[in-house]
Amino acid sequence: MSTYPPTLSALAPKAINWSIALSILLILAGLFAVLIPPFSGLAVTLIFAWAMIVSGITHFVFAFKTHTTGGVLWELLVGAIYLFTGVYLLLHPLDALIVLTLILAVYLVFEGIVEIIQSFQLRPRHGASWLLFDGVITLILAIMIWRSWPASTVWVIGTLVGISMIFSGFSRLMLSLAAKRALNQSV
Repeated sequence: MSTYPPTLSALAPKAINWSIALSILLILAGLFAVLIPPFSGLAVTLIFAWAMIVSGITHFVFAFKTHTTGGVLWELLVGAIYLFTGVYLLLHPLDALIVLTLILAVYLVFEGIVEIIQSFQLRPRHGASWLLFDGVITLILAIMIWRSWPASTVWVIGTLVGISMIFSGFSRLMLSLAAKRALNQSV
């Protein structure tokens, strides 16, 4: 006779196994993204476009829940901008990918500069040199993207998203395996 709801100890092994499976899928998807960056870059653009459309619709819904005239107008305006942008991105995904690549390059320039400044502010502390290293590498990547733009559009977004997915998958997998070992030791 089973009890309802299931106990935490009964759910934990299933959750850990699902986490391991999803981690492996994330790693495989990341490898796919790195191996075929133009396809994955366009996929990221289309996902971003749909996210903008959903955000626009959400703002329209919130507009009717807002009880002030200014709030309604503001929500309608923001919703229209999100919706228009999302639809435009869906209709022109290659142009959107080109613009996203340029925005990424600009973002990386600012991130690299901030990391370098922070490394000098933290300089007497242990590990500040790693922040300097990170800032320099980030600036080099930004310059590589910028100098080869718009040709860099073909590889940048897909490759970086793929690398991020691989690292996220591995970290999730390691955490899941550690949780599985801890669960097995406690039983």
